Amino acid sequence: MRPRSAIWLALGWVGFALLPWFAGSGTQPTLAPPAPGPAGSALIDGLTSGRWWLLPVALPLLLALAVTALPSLRARQPAALLAGGAFGLAWVAAQGFAIGLDGWAWGWLGALFGPLPLGQGGFGAGAALTALSFLFLMTNGFAGLGFMKGDRFTAGAIGLVLAAIAAFVFLPVGYVLSGAGDTGTGGFSAAALWTRLAAPDVWRLSCLTEAKSCGVVWNSVFLAVMTGIATTLLGLAFALVAVRTGFRAKKLLRVLTVLPIITPPFVISLAVILLFGRNGTVTLAMADWFGIPVSRWIYGLPGVLLTQTLAFTPISFLVMIGVVQGIGPSLEEAAQTLRASRWVTFRTVTWPLMRPGVANAFLISFIESLADFGNPLILGGNYEVLSTKIYFAVVGAQNDPGRAAALGIILLCLCLGAFWVQRQWLGKKSYATVGGKGDNGIPSQLPRGVKIAAYATALPWAAFTFVLYGLILFGGFTENWGRNNSLTLRHYLAAFDLSWGPGGLIWSGRAWGSLFTTIEVAALSAPLTAAVGLLTAYLLVRQSFKGRGAFEFLTMLSFAIPGTVIGISYILAFNQPPIELTGTVTILIVCFVFRNMPVSIRAGVAAMSQIDRSLDECSLTLGAGSVQTIRRVILPLLRPAIVASLVYSFVRAITSISAVIFLVSPKYELATAYIVGRVEQGDFGLAIAYSSALIVLMSVVIALIQFAVGERRIGRRTATPVTLQEKPV
Repeated sequence: MRPRSAIWLALGWVGFALLPWFAGSGTQPTLAPPAPGPAGSALIDGLTSGRWWLLPVALPLLLALAVTALPSLRARQPAALLAGGAFGLAWVAAQGFAIGLDGWAWGWLGALFGPLPLGQGGFGAGAALTALSFLFLMTNGFAGLGFMKGDRFTAGAIGLVLAAIAAFVFLPVGYVLSGAGDTGTGGFSAAALWTRLAAPDVWRLSCLTEAKSCGVVWNSVFLAVMTGIATTLLGLAFALVAVRTGFRAKKLLRVLTVLPIITPPFVISLAVILLFGRNGTVTLAMADWFGIPVSRWIYGLPGVLLTQTLAFTPISFLVMIGVVQGIGPSLEEAAQTLRASRWVTFRTVTWPLMRPGVANAFLISFIESLADFGNPLILGGNYEVLSTKIYFAVVGAQNDPGRAAALGIILLCLCLGAFWVQRQWLGKKSYATVGGKGDNGIPSQLPRGVKIAAYATALPWAAFTFVLYGLILFGGFTENWGRNNSLTLRHYLAAFDLSWGPGGLIWSGRAWGSLFTTIEVAALSAPLTAAVGLLTAYLLVRQSFKGRGAFEFLTMLSFAIPGTVIGISYILAFNQPPIELTGTVTILIVCFVFRNMPVSIRAGVAAMSQIDRSLDECSLTLGAGSVQTIRRVILPLLRPAIVASLVYSFVRAITSISAVIFLVSPKYELATAYIVGRVEQGDFGLAIAYSSALIVLMSVVIALIQFAVGERRIGRRTATPVTLQEKPV
């Protein structure tokens, strides 16, 4: 047996025989046999407490032990590990879902097998470790039989990602979507499903011929397309200015670019209203100076499009800057050597090599726009979209979870359809430009027209962002922003006051508790999100296996579901055995990891598509394994994607609201939930002050992440090239 298989077998026995099988026992791991009952291991509990269904877990462990100990059976070890791991994993899952706190979870099992003397709680450390060992024994068996070219790391990584997606995406979303055809009495009806899917207000096209609004599907698609185009162009413009021009204030430009992504919910919308609303600063100024009538134009499509473009442009920039940096100048130099002009070089060489970044940036913004509900909720007016329809179907007066589930299915199909279109546009072409040579040229200068367009797009938007955030920071120091602008510190003191008591320093401000919890959750979830996302990107780009396309689709599912649906689905799925997480900090971390993982995947895919496979092959030829190749060859070249993954996942863990609003508890309240509570009570000053403090905190963290990860070094010259005489081709 390979050492890894032996280790996982040993861990399986530890989880089965020594660790508490159920959660909530409060016992610490020990080598002494645990006591029977809820605190005991599966072995002791199955033998002494009547939970006989736990004992079959030992069968696959005994099988793996037999093929290891008996020389005559070692030739069949891979097949035995595959069969044993699959059976063990299936049995652990089946008995966990089939038996609940009061016995059988489904009535037909009780009718078939008779009542049980007692039930069981949620999985604990023993069950989790045993299931994990079965998973890796199964994948090791797959690799041993020749699948994945015998690479145990690749097989294990694919198995781990699929199992995690099944547990934390399929399972919870399945609870919600299964109710799309609910008849209201617990049954399922295809007619009820069709009625909800084909509702007139969902698909109405009367806006094309009458003065009526279109259905929510067409509204959502149009808004998402416009947002995707705007954010992708802005992200590309910022990336070109930051990488391919001599603009001197590049660092300031980067700060202004990422500011919107570190803004807590509703703050951008509130700032836009105070600028362009009916009584906004800009609106009143335009009325006084130019006689433009005061109106509510900001409420509807223009306002939502503006705020979504502000909010999602940083994501496009984080994806695009790594792609622009990774373009190998050797091809551009070859084109110029053949007397191609700068414009021809850009159009035929540079632009095609940026297609993965453009496609991934548009896809992310498109899906983010479809799933966003905070901005449409505040500025949508009569412009209805799917996300707000789902939200009001769940928490509004309708109280129709079935309608919310049906709309969730439509939203999921739209997102997956966009993903399919993106794959068709990229095709199977190679975009690798980072090879093994230490110096492959000097980046080509941008054509004059492209440079002017990039400056004309990026700089005004940066100036607008600067003004907007200046007003936001100013709002935290005013008594009542927009009405009484006298300066005060009372909002900051109410949130972050400190005092001294008999025992020392007292965190007396009302916001400290939620801030500490938020930082803890973000610090734990960000590295996990980046690790899982980049590992998945490595599997998608660097490994060839059957079902890779389906695997890639599955990784995008959590991103395609609105945050409100994710939050409700987690409550339904993880409020009962076998996985009980509701009310714990774990459910917040898990939600953030799998909600934000697709962005890490897309950033990793875009960056890794530029790295030539020959680098991997050279490393493997010299005897390095997959893990060593990833650590010493690929990761150093993925620094832009690592920064994008860490920054996005950390920031989204602090600023996300749609999913976690249903998952927070009095013990684990997050900053966004606290801010929303202040907004609902009309305490805008404290909400803006808290948001300003979070913006400063996240700016510092982003700088630390950039410093810790560092820049990608690919041995390229930075000297200004000698300009060749341009001749048209």
